[in-house]
Amino acid sequence: MDLVFSSTTDLVAAIAARKISAVEALDAHLAQIDRHNEAVNAVVNLDREDARGRAKEADAALARGDVLGPLHGVPFTLKDMHETAGMKTTVGFPPFADYVARHDSPVVARLKAAGGILVGKTNVATMLGDWQSDNPLFGRTSNPWDLSLTPGGSSGGAAAAVATGMTPFDVGTDMQASIRLPAAFCGVYGLKPTEHRVSLAGAFPDPGGAARSVRLMSCLGPLARSVDDLALIYKIIAGQDGVDTDLAPVPVEAMPEINLKTLRIAVAPSFPGFPVARDISTALDALAKRLQAAGATVEPAKLPKLELHDDLEQGGALIGMMLEAAQPEPPENPTPVSLWFEALARRDVSILAWDRFFENCDALLCPVAMTTAFPHCEPGAPIEVDGQEQSYWMLPAYGAVFNYSGHPALTMPCGQDRDGLPIGLQLVGARWSESRLLGIARAIEPLTGGFRRPPGY
Repeated sequence: MDLVFSSTTDLVAAIAARKISAVEALDAHLAQIDRHNEAVNAVVNLDREDARGRAKEADAALARGDVLGPLHGVPFTLKDMHETAGMKTTVGFPPFADYVARHDSPVVARLKAAGGILVGKTNVATMLGDWQSDNPLFGRTSNPWDLSLTPGGSSGGAAAAVATGMTPFDVGTDMQASIRLPAAFCGVYGLKPTEHRVSLAGAFPDPGGAARSVRLMSCLGPLARSVDDLALIYKIIAGQDGVDTDLAPVPVEAMPEINLKTLRIAVAPSFPGFPVARDISTALDALAKRLQAAGATVEPAKLPKLELHDDLEQGGALIGMMLEAAQPEPPENPTPVSLWFEALARRDVSILAWDRFFENCDALLCPVAMTTAFPHCEPGAPIEVDGQEQSYWMLPAYGAVFNYSGHPALTMPCGQDRDGLPIGLQLVGARWSESRLLGIARAIEPLTGGFRRPPGY
């Protein structure tokens, strides 16, 4: 059994059957971190002592016949933005360099209560504010497929750690494709749930007890190496927690078994006015043909009649308003409250339009990004796509559309481009349909090639 590239579900089964111990699983992952992290720089905070103590406790509990939960004895990492008791949470921002929360966030507490063993934190963009993962505290994370390229951001450390076997899973945040873009760049799976499905409480450092400002479009979700693992982690972290009052009282269901022949898949090789690399659209068309041959109903997507570029601008404006409201001192010319309401009303139009779209299909298959992984560069520098320069700010466009609308979306690896880099494709579903969307992805998974480890790992 290759411990560091085993799935979370396989590790759970092996530990439960006593084929391996929790300590052995932990040591294998720590050795993988020691072997590869210097080059990739994915893991930025390690707590070996506490993790080993918890692994020993997990083994002792199993020897007594006690099962701690669905993650009993499995090591994992977390993006460096979750508040964790006894471990620094910095978001790569110097003022938070030594910040240690007094309590675990609800998501962290649930993962630990499920028997998972937190090993360390993974690198991010400064204050989660870019689509590369680089910051003044820990430096730059590189893509394990090619160290000259970025793994994406802001969950770049998480995606790189999962791809290299340093951790079986991680949990990131996604306000503008920050889970899905790095998952695609590194060749792993990532899920952005419906907005208000997973608690945002403690999702960002809050040393001063200030009011929580990030209330819209941002979502927490897992990164892993299989759909089954996404489903396992999603079911643990989703649902009401008695802390985040925005969470919807919608039951969290198990992932269903779905027959491809019952599905109606809408396919969009691109969105109007959005660039996309030819290799990505070719991979998408090829998967659509395989789905049709397997018995699914595959149709060209009749996208909602929305100005998607305007949606992106409006989404950015809403993020700016939230950041403005979070400042300790109000700006000289604050945004009028009336503009908040206008922005929310404009967003309602998009949400309802996409709701109507998903009344006529089970899922939308589309790109998750305009390109595969690109070279490290200054934020804002043009990105070359098929020999043409494109705006840096269009990097998250395909994913950010669904942050604005709030719909669940996941990315899954689907082959490689002409340079041997992973291609990720996006699957989107109706709001509150994560479990069904995961079931659809699982039915499609055998046609995509699944996860492939990067060369040299």
